[in-house]
Amino acid sequence: MTGLELPVVDTDTYRQYREASADGCASTHVVPKNVHNDCVRLAEALAQYGAVVIRASTVPAADNKAFLKLMAAYFAQPDKVEDARPELNYQVGWTPAFTERPRPIPPDFKGDDPVTPRPSEPSLPSPPDPKERFLWRMGPRPLHSRFPEQNATPVIPKRFAEQWADVMDRWGGRLLDVIRLVAEMMALGLGLERDTFTSRMEFGPHLLAPTGSNLSELRGKPNRVLAGFHYDLCFLTIHGKANAPGLYLWTRSGSRFPARVPQGCLLVQSGLQLEWLTGGVIRRGYHEVVADEAALALAQQHDEDQRARPAAQQRPLLARKFDLICAHRVGPSP
Repeated sequence: MTGLELPVVDTDTYRQYREASADGCASTHVVPKNVHNDCVRLAEALAQYGAVVIRASTVPAADNKAFLKLMAAYFAQPDKVEDARPELNYQVGWTPAFTERPRPIPPDFKGDDPVTPRPSEPSLPSPPDPKERFLWRMGPRPLHSRFPEQNATPVIPKRFAEQWADVMDRWGGRLLDVIRLVAEMMALGLGLERDTFTSRMEFGPHLLAPTGSNLSELRGKPNRVLAGFHYDLCFLTIHGKANAPGLYLWTRSGSRFPARVPQGCLLVQSGLQLEWLTGGVIRRGYHEVVADEAALALAQQHDEDQRARPAAQQRPLLARKFDLICAHRVGPSP
């Protein structure tokens, strides 16, 4: 494990330049040097680490707080089965714990060993993840598609019906706007036209997909894997700052390190679609989520604080891996 720190790239300078550009200049030779340098740093970070930390003043902390409060209340419910859509492969609504299963670690993977156990035989599946998830559609969908499960009617939990769509759309919209800026900056940093990636994101099946795990139940059980070693199938993933540590990343050279996201910042990771679109210049980012000692220490402190409250108001620490937007390129036409 290494003590690596991800580069932090501020998107505000690029956003201000973009808003001031009357003609929407898209090629690198007309972009101011300081702006272009930020774009190159962003692209290089994704190429080297499969991830980059983003600072964006357009993402208010209040929206993140409202989202976290809503998801903590939702995941704390004992029965959410009516919100699940197994017939749609859980592409909308609630996904129960021990449903998602990461692909086995590739036999040819060369890098620091993950905590995620390798199957005893390559043909055996990896164990399922103990985390829950909720999938919420973001952005417009195409009128016609060969993939109806990706464009299914959103699920709104009855108990939270009055606020659910508003909170989810507001926070998810903030993240999706940042992803679009990141995609433009990345294109310029690679020497491409500004809309090289964003033009392929229109009508994509973007998802706000928060996960939840009860850390209070895992006290005394360090290094329990919450999300097994994997990579994301999408184009880019963006995370808000998690409310507990435990996300570990791998550099392109195979070094494992903990993801540290400064307050007020976001984390962006590269997915498989980006690797395909760049011909491997930027590769998929491997990662796993573990209930490590730091996360369990936080859970212990949380539980001690809860004991000072009336029993009816006590809540477990529901660790959120991340509130992520999985940004996709649009699928093929019907």
